[in-house]
Amino acid sequence: MPKPKHILVIRFSAMGDVAMTVPVLRALTEQHPELQITVVSKGFFEPMFSGLQNVNFYKADLKGEHKGIFGLYKLSKSLKALQFDVVADLHNVLRTKILKFFFAGKILVQIDKGRPEKKALTTGKKFEPLKTTHQRYADVFGKLGFPIDLSVPKFPEKVNLTSNLSTFISNSEKQTIGIAPFAAHESKMYPLVQMEAVIDQLSKDYNIILFGGGRKEVEYLKTVEATFENTQSVAGKLSLEEELALISNLDVMLSMDSGNGHLAAMLGVKVITIWGVTHPYAGFTPFNQPEDYALVADRTQYPKIPTSVYGNKYPEGYENAAGSVVVEDIVKKIQSVVN
Repeated sequence: MPKPKHILVIRFSAMGDVAMTVPVLRALTEQHPELQITVVSKGFFEPMFSGLQNVNFYKADLKGEHKGIFGLYKLSKSLKALQFDVVADLHNVLRTKILKFFFAGKILVQIDKGRPEKKALTTGKKFEPLKTTHQRYADVFGKLGFPIDLSVPKFPEKVNLTSNLSTFISNSEKQTIGIAPFAAHESKMYPLVQMEAVIDQLSKDYNIILFGGGRKEVEYLKTVEATFENTQSVAGKLSLEEELALISNLDVMLSMDSGNGHLAAMLGVKVITIWGVTHPYAGFTPFNQPEDYALVADRTQYPKIPTSVYGNKYPEGYENAAGSVVVEDIVKKIQSVVN
């Protein structure tokens, strides 16, 4: 068969998982400029892919028009009209397997998630680093005939901030640190009291911008914003596109094992991560970050870490494992990276 010219890329799921596709697709289109890519994902994520050459975005309405088997059939018909040649399934779940059935006759390669290796890691049978999710994505394109080298990454330029976005940087003469203290599961979060101690120390010398999403997060970050100097919260105030522009201007992002860290990394920003019951060995570290940028819980105190891949399972007493990371160590790490 002739070499494919148009690849349909499927990745639904959470923001961090989708954000991890971006540096891989940037490398793919840089190294194979003859390719046309169509990404199908949730419409909210579209701004992540702006600026990628030869990449178009198709919105999947999985809670409305494209819900259920009949909705996926409708989605498959619309996607077929785009005349793609092959499919890169970077998700490999029930929804994408149903689409695979509807795409019968098309070559489709699904991601190998490494479930057996991850089970061995989380059950304590083997404690060793696994292949990164970014490399697993790259492997899919390799199987389609387009190998990708992720070792020399390229990133977009910083976005010139509008006057509105510039107001979130308290002092233009100070360096700016983004802090995203929340995660999908509390077991992946640094205790908020300790995080406030981090902010207290850093806000004396740096601009602090706080990121969050849910209603409770917005309200909490308002109180933090009012408590510390040089500290601003963008939670609930900006679109995703505006948040990405602001993130691109950070000197460093401090996040949990969560989506904001991946958003910053895909833009070439340095990312310090704090890990609770999950662990970098599972392959979900932000893109192109040194190993020592990941601050992990004390495994002498919590020897069963990682207790799960996503942080949704852990034994009693592990709820605040991330709190074993010392406040002063976080502050010193950020200072060393920024300076």
